Parts: sequence; C-alpha cells; structure tokens
Amino acid sequence: MTRLATKYLSIIATIYLLSKIIDTVRVGNIPSLLIMGLVLLIVNIIIKPILLLLALPFSLLTFGLFNFVINAWTIMIADHFVSEVNMGGFLNSLLAAFIITILQHLLRDNAAPKAKA
Repeated sequence: MTRLATKYLSIIATIYLLSKIIDTVRVGNIPSLLIMGLVLLIVNIIIKPILLLLALPFSLLTFGLFNFVINAWTIMIADHFVSEVNMGGFLNSLLAAFIITILQHLLRDNAAPKAKA
C-alpha cells in the first residue's frame, strides 16, 4: 500500500470514528467524508510544508510536539473547504491529528514486508 493511500485511509477512518464518538464532529454523508479526506490530503501536500517551515523554531523548542498543532491547523483548513463536515473546533482537530498519526504508523507498520531472520 502506498503512503498516500495509507494516509487517505487513516484520515477517512479517523474522521468517521470521531464523528461516531464525539457529537460535535459531524459528517453529513459518505461522499463528503471522502471529499474531506481528499481535500485534507491535498492540503497536507501543498500547505503543510509551508506551515512546517514557518513554525520550525516552535517545533525545535517543543521537540516536535508543535507538529500536532500544525496538523490540527491543516485539518481546520480542510474543514473550511468541505461544508458537509464540521470538526467542531481546535481541540477536536488536535485529537484527530493525533489519532491520524497513530493510525498511519499502525497501517504502515502492518503493511511493511517482514524481514526474514
């Protein structure tokens, strides 16, 4: 599975799960969820590197933890473009960013071929 597909699946799964668990996260329908995943993927490809570069001093001071804030910002930017999806604010976006990161690592580790010893 490619990196983009892994990222896309983790985005969709996280937003869907959060919409079922947290009542302030709302997803109108499945096509809007798929569009939200695509928009967030595009935002991560285009805007996130610029934000990471601008926030580099803060990331260095916080030993990389500020990257979660940047991820939450990208989720909020994508949320602005998709009208049927409402993340419900910064804290929900921060929680989504954290869960997306965990899911990406789990999917990537399970998809990697095992080395024979």
